[in-house]
Amino acid sequence: DDIRLAALLHDIGHGPFSHALEHSLVENISHENISSLFMHKLNEEFKGKLSLAINIFHNKHKKRFLHQLVSSQLDIDRLDYLKRDSFFTGVKEGDISSERIINTLTIVNDNLVIEEKGIYSIEKFLLARRLMYWQVYLHKTVVCSEHMLIKTLKRAKELIINKKKIYTTSTLKIFFKKNYILDDFINNNTLLDNFSMLDDTDIYTCLKSWSNCNDFILSNLSAMILNRKLLKIEFKDTPFKNVDINEKKKQIQRNYKITSNEADYIVFTDKVSNHIYNIKESNINIITKQGKIIDISNASDQFNSEVLAKNIEKYFFCYPKKTL
Repeated sequence: DDIRLAALLHDIGHGPFSHALEHSLVENISHENISSLFMHKLNEEFKGKLSLAINIFHNKHKKRFLHQLVSSQLDIDRLDYLKRDSFFTGVKEGDISSERIINTLTIVNDNLVIEEKGIYSIEKFLLARRLMYWQVYLHKTVVCSEHMLIKTLKRAKELIINKKKIYTTSTLKIFFKKNYILDDFINNNTLLDNFSMLDDTDIYTCLKSWSNCNDFILSNLSAMILNRKLLKIEFKDTPFKNVDINEKKKQIQRNYKITSNEADYIVFTDKVSNHIYNIKESNINIITKQGKIIDISNASDQFNSEVLAKNIEKYFFCYPKKTL
């Protein structure tokens, strides 16, 4: 029950639209920090019944392998979301053999390891993860829409801080008034309660209102998201040249008679990255029939350490199409 609780609650700190709010409403506060606060608060309400689950979450339980089930490169979360997202998106490459992987898990020296017969399932899992990231999680439409939402929320926050009157739901308004730090959440239970009340409805309600507001940037970004008429996005393997970015930005400023600061909300560049396996983060170990423990990068016929460790980066550039 404790491991089940830790697994179910470890991502409870995610706000609406997952990571988008993590980088706009509550800067420099990770969802893991919020998850921990929620779990401790629930533990108070349930009179200590979540104490072991919290220890597992923070890797303080005497059985270390329990934390690996909750947070590692082969944790329950990854086994779940790859298969689930593969089904709902129709991207068959993510359909992993999670049952097979679970059946080949064993414990050696308080660490999770995979029996040798499960190595091919692990290879498929690693490949599926990479393919799902580039085909689904980091697909250009997903990247563009998520960053547009981040920019929209930051614009709303900027306007409110500068005393501009725009509509927000009462719950969302609290997080637009200032930049909160982790200590604010620790010292103010009401703030955590308000965060727990946020959901997708708050965002959609505000977007509908903002699409008709008199701020050019906020209204256009909101309408574009609602109508799924996104900014144009280009991907490259190398960074975009500053001269090209600045030229596009000046063109947009002239076309729409907006300031440089306003143009930054609709002309921007950044990068996304993904790697199959990070040996520095944690290991996926294989136990041979002879009882020898080998890292997957050395045990695999399909992947060597160089291929597994390679971090692939792609740069993107977003800007308006001919008209907003």
